[in-house]
Amino acid sequence: MAVTDKFTAIRKGLLEFVILKLIAAERVYVADILKKLADTEFATQEGTLYPLLSRLRREGLVDYEWKESEAGPPRKYYVLTADGRSELARLAQYWQLINQTLQDMGEQPCAPSSPSA
Repeated sequence: MAVTDKFTAIRKGLLEFVILKLIAAERVYVADILKKLADTEFATQEGTLYPLLSRLRREGLVDYEWKESEAGPPRKYYVLTADGRSELARLAQYWQLINQTLQDMGEQPCAPSSPSA
């Protein structure tokens, strides 16, 4: 597995957490989410985002409401449910635990060992 593949797996694993954080901050529709992610490590496409949002809705973590748009058809705005807020808090707590664990491992970067002479 190449290093980039490892980073892709980490990003994919964190995407749900990132999406819940975005939706918790404000009501958003898919184009908003994609725009906010575009210049980050979490840039994604509609083909990834829609299935994730559908799963989060089935799990009761997000819901949506239709709002009229001044420019075109009504838009589906996503909001966090009470269960979604609980899940986000749980994920944030776990993220803090992971960060603390990594910090506790030491501040020194791992260096390759030198060959024996």
